[in-house]
Amino acid sequence: MSDVLQQLAQILEQRKLETADKSYVASLYAKGLDSILKKIGEEATETVIAAKGGDKKQIIYETADLWFHCMVLLADQGLGPDDVLQELQRRFGLSGLEEKAQRNK
Repeated sequence: MSDVLQQLAQILEQRKLETADKSYVASLYAKGLDSILKKIGEEATETVIAAKGGDKKQIIYETADLWFHCMVLLADQGLGPDDVLQELQRRFGLSGLEEKAQRNK
């Protein structure tokens, strides 16, 4: 599965070189961080609404949109899916309470 994330990350990097009128992602980069964050907020809200509605296909669709826009944010910030996957790996086997306590040190 992470192959898909890696492929997407490469495409998002390539879109940094595109013009805003040729690429949706390039237009987000051109508009700046606030526009990217706004899209993440919109997609998160749509994901919540889909979950409340209980339509599994809609939940998947909206979650894909949310993940996509989070990937745009990561690329914008010079990060990639491996950075997030490494953090999830670090947390593996820790209780949520343990992990949160470690962050506050």
